Amino acid sequence: MMISYNGLWKLLIDRKLQKKDLVEQLEISSATIAKMGKGEAVSVHVLERICRFLGCDIGDIMSFEGAEDGDRR
Repeated sequence: MMISYNGLWKLLIDRKLQKKDLVEQLEISSATIAKMGKGEAVSVHVLERICRFLGCDIGDIMSFEGAEDGDRR
């Protein structure tokens, strides 16, 4: 299953913010933002900080897409 942060990127655009604003305001490393850009997992703590900053829910900034073999229940 792949992680999508498309919701986050859309929220940033809607609020006229950039990824660097998250780095500066939340002191998140640029490596973490790069991981998110590649659809990789980041800590729940980082996601919580982003949600608090943007005033949104975790489902607004990330979602799971597709299914890996064996994930179908």
